[in-house]
Amino acid sequence: MTTTPLLRVRAAARRLRRAVLRRRRLLAAVLALLAVWAGLRATAAPPPPTLAVTVAAHDLSAGAVLDADDVTTVRFAPGTAPAGHIRDPVGRQLAGPVRRGEPITDAALLGAGLVRDRPDLVALPVRLPDSAMAELLRVGDQVDLVAADPQGGPASTVARSALVLALPPPPADAAADGLPGRLVVLGVRPGDVTSVSSATVTHFLTIAWSG
Repeated sequence: MTTTPLLRVRAAARRLRRAVLRRRRLLAAVLALLAVWAGLRATAAPPPPTLAVTVAAHDLSAGAVLDADDVTTVRFAPGTAPAGHIRDPVGRQLAGPVRRGEPITDAALLGAGLVRDRPDLVALPVRLPDSAMAELLRVGDQVDLVAADPQGGPASTVARSALVLALPPPPADAAADGLPGRLVVLGVRPGDVTSVSSATVTHFLTIAWSG
């Protein structure tokens, strides 16, 4: 009676051995495939490195001062990141509108980046005395700056073919600004900076579109 369980175990072991032997080719093939798969996993090249680029988290308007909720990051493949992208633009002011998902570059922000592609120009903030005059401008316009003498003297052109780079919106409370007119950002030649800056103080500036 006590040997019956042992006999049953031995019989089961023989049946298992016969089953394994019958399927040994299938098992060998499966093991070979597993070995190949493991080898490929071990030798596969790691994924290429990516670069984090700061982009607009939602549509942004011209003149907006960026905060942390306005931007996010996306990963760019090597060689595809835009030139001049800014890693941390929080606190900077936009020169123009930016669409959701658009990278934040130096050309999108008020500052020297506005003339990155124009080494012959410098970016100069200029306050036009008539805000309605500034409303006529569009980014990309080329204008001549004409200084009119408020004492009745002859007018003179202080900058030719100045490029309109940015049109920051007026402050929400224009009265609190305390200054008349409207601030615009122009690209002017370095030699015109002094004459334009002086004219903003002593003369009435007006614009004429140039070709």
